[in-house]
Amino acid sequence: MFQPRPSQKRILEYRGGKMGISAVPGSGKTHTLSYLAAQIVAARLEDNDQEVLIVTLVNSAVNNFISRVNSFVQEKDLLPGVGYRVRTLHGLAHDIVRERPGLLGLAEDFNIVDEREAGEILTAAVEAWVRGHPELAERYLAPNVEGQRREWVQRSRWPDLVRNMAAAFVKRAKDLELDPDALRFRLGEAADELPLVRMGLDVYTDYQRGLAYRGGVDFDDLILLALTALRLDEEFLARLRHRWPFILEDEAQDSSELQEKILRLLVGPDGNWVRVGDPNQAIYDTFTNADPSFLRNFLQEPGVARHNLPNSGRSQLKIVELANYLVDWAVTEHPAPSARGAFLHQHIEPTPPGDPQPNPPADRDGVRLIARQFTPDAEIKAVLDSLARWLPDNADKTVAVLAPRNQRGSQVIDALRAREIPYVELLQSTTSTRLAAGALGNVLAALADPVSSSRLAGAFRVWRRHDRDDADAWSRVKALSDRLRQARDVERFLWPGIEDDPLDGLSVRPRAEAGEVEALSDLASLAEFRETMRRWQAASVLPVDQLILTLGQDLFDKPADLALTHKLAIILRAAADAHPDWRLPELTEELASVARNQRRFIGLSDEDAGFDPEQHRGQVVVATMHKAKGLEWDRVYLMAVNNYNFPSAQSHDTYIAERWFVRDRLNLEMETVAQLKSLLTDDVLPYAEGEATRQARLAYVAERLRLLYVGITRAKQELIITWNSGRPQTPQQPAVPFIALKTYWEK
Repeated sequence: MFQPRPSQKRILEYRGGKMGISAVPGSGKTHTLSYLAAQIVAARLEDNDQEVLIVTLVNSAVNNFISRVNSFVQEKDLLPGVGYRVRTLHGLAHDIVRERPGLLGLAEDFNIVDEREAGEILTAAVEAWVRGHPELAERYLAPNVEGQRREWVQRSRWPDLVRNMAAAFVKRAKDLELDPDALRFRLGEAADELPLVRMGLDVYTDYQRGLAYRGGVDFDDLILLALTALRLDEEFLARLRHRWPFILEDEAQDSSELQEKILRLLVGPDGNWVRVGDPNQAIYDTFTNADPSFLRNFLQEPGVARHNLPNSGRSQLKIVELANYLVDWAVTEHPAPSARGAFLHQHIEPTPPGDPQPNPPADRDGVRLIARQFTPDAEIKAVLDSLARWLPDNADKTVAVLAPRNQRGSQVIDALRAREIPYVELLQSTTSTRLAAGALGNVLAALADPVSSSRLAGAFRVWRRHDRDDADAWSRVKALSDRLRQARDVERFLWPGIEDDPLDGLSVRPRAEAGEVEALSDLASLAEFRETMRRWQAASVLPVDQLILTLGQDLFDKPADLALTHKLAIILRAAADAHPDWRLPELTEELASVARNQRRFIGLSDEDAGFDPEQHRGQVVVATMHKAKGLEWDRVYLMAVNNYNFPSAQSHDTYIAERWFVRDRLNLEMETVAQLKSLLTDDVLPYAEGEATRQARLAYVAERLRLLYVGITRAKQELIITWNSGRPQTPQQPAVPFIALKTYWEK
């Protein structure tokens, strides 16, 4: 039975109008909003066809809301699933567009292109553009990147950067409601030379053409089309306003400009709109078009009833104290004045006496900020040593290691596996997925380049990877792999003539230092591998999904790996169907993107179904700080809190979006968006190169402060924070907010 706190009771007194709620971490906002929805369903809806519309951020939150609202409406003897609708913004846009596709020039069976296929269309457009426009690279590459290194950058790094620039351009253009024709007109009238806009417009045009060829729209189009439908048909809008007389918006700090416009239209001037969020947990604006200013401004609007949910029983009081100090310090003392607006100056307050969720007992020893300088490897070892000591006596508790990036999380997973410490992943793609994709990708690479000795050696190591657990056996595998890498004639080794020596084509024999038994074993291993490679080469003429399944049968024996192989085969077959001109090299790169953790492998994650830390007691959950939002654990480790992951606009800081090979350290994604914005009105100042990079740094500094706050507030009883010095080439320092917290804690 839900027992609301005094602050929650005030919100549940809502009867209509506009209300804004600022909620601290762990304040029970989902419970409160769900109960409010059930109350409205029970007493405030006038017609049977009316619904309370709940808009939230991600699919897992949709499921969570549905479950909670169902339980509350059943308490009121109402039917579950009746009288309310829970949607993400994309789900809501889909509902709107599906009702009136003809109004928008769409067929009744129009196709929604998912992120993977949209990415492929964009990549193809970018690659074609880059090949035809080498001059842009010459304009923006750093002058000290010369010779072969410059050629390598233009071949390997520049196309990926242009893709990111184009993606930012297309997303922002759609958020600004600008199609390619409108942009082309504006660009024709522009006085300034805007080379990044010209690139973006060319790619945008080809990208939209690719979508149209497939008879589809992407997710950003879907939102824009929904807004267009509401504007074009007043009668349709009126019907929707009647259908959804109350709109409850969760995670409103992550609202975008288009979300704001759609919801304002649906609410109307006199409608009922409740917006709940925490501006201090806005951590997605670097990666999306989310902007916490929409919620902040709403909270200050005339006629909006403002409430707070300040009480949280999640964390023990010393962790609450640390989180509150971070807010106080940032607002009043941060060395970058612009960062002092990163937080809304509000405190987390403990729960009142008699609350059903009291804070855990205060324990100063439960908070540790470790100032020792670790190397990246030493930091992982220190955290794992701590876990190894803690876990045996705490099998009934939850624990998480939170990293600022997926790559760092993957390194932690590798170390946990090596030490046989039980773990669960919440990263972009799981280790098992990455390993399976990597193994298959290495073999595909050898088949795609059949005369490459290095590819052949890589395939051999994959084929014998089960020997990794035996140090002596793996040493022999590496020695044989080195000899394959030095092969003079790969083709002759794999397909010797009748009179050839079985090892013709290799530059050296099996290890001279090996004994007779080992030498014979090496010969047998090479001969078996040769037969396997010949069979794989023969299978390479099959469709790619059949080839992947064939390789999987030879490489894997665990059911989970075989299941992954099947799903990878489906994905690659879809990629091949979408790109008839792709051959093994391109399909190999598709697998490599999964293996490098650059792309979440759709269909292999529990993200959309939600995640419950309580189901993983006694196991180490490894997640990024972004993925951990909304979750909580008894013990939390925050890693890599240095000035690269958490910069503070100081002269020695570096920024992930500023590539080393770009002149003047320009953030070209943001420079591209800035050039786009300069086209919009005469009131906007002319584009000045470098200003967007400076502003992006300041925005990133603010967002990373909020990310650190999110990390701290995941911990219920114990919190350990560490930092590392990064790579030797670019040594890092402890983050400025870490130093401030450590200094405060020592006092």
